[in-house]
Amino acid sequence: MPLAPYLRTSPILGDRVYLHPSCQAIGEVTIGDDSSVWCNTVLRGDVNRIVIGKGSNVQDLSVGHVSHKTPERPDGSPLIIGNYVTVGHAVILHGCNIGNECLIGMGSIIMDDVVIPDQVMIGAGSLVSPGKLLESGMLYMGRPAKAVRALTPEEISYLRYSAEHYIRVKDNYLNKT
Repeated sequence: MPLAPYLRTSPILGDRVYLHPSCQAIGEVTIGDDSSVWCNTVLRGDVNRIVIGKGSNVQDLSVGHVSHKTPERPDGSPLIIGNYVTVGHAVILHGCNIGNECLIGMGSIIMDDVVIPDQVMIGAGSLVSPGKLLESGMLYMGRPAKAVRALTPEEISYLRYSAEHYIRVKDNYLNKT
């Protein structure tokens, strides 16, 4: 079963959400309309919340987790993913904030309190260090990730296209007979 409660919280799903049977969404996880969570992905909202916007996808073997609330940090570090975001295979997202129309490349690690604004592409295998504030419209790559260049207009268009492609794929799974 891909949905599991934690204490008094349970995942909340929007309309037309697809969860692969092998994924797990645990605790305070909210997934927006037309989003999808793929094979063997874990979203563990046990000690803080995870919010995924509409039209986003979290691909195979990814992990989403959070940092707990403390007296010094009453909000802790929730995981917030915007609208039309593509999270590639085997990505680790931990207590970060990702804006709209972003692409997080395969195997990347995004750490606590990172803020990724709208329309950013993170190259495969990148590591974004804790607390970094990235700039919109840029490609980041490396370990640690650094701004490489501005995205082209075609790449910016691709960010939305990628998410919309996954909406079509999840619809195929939902509509199978």
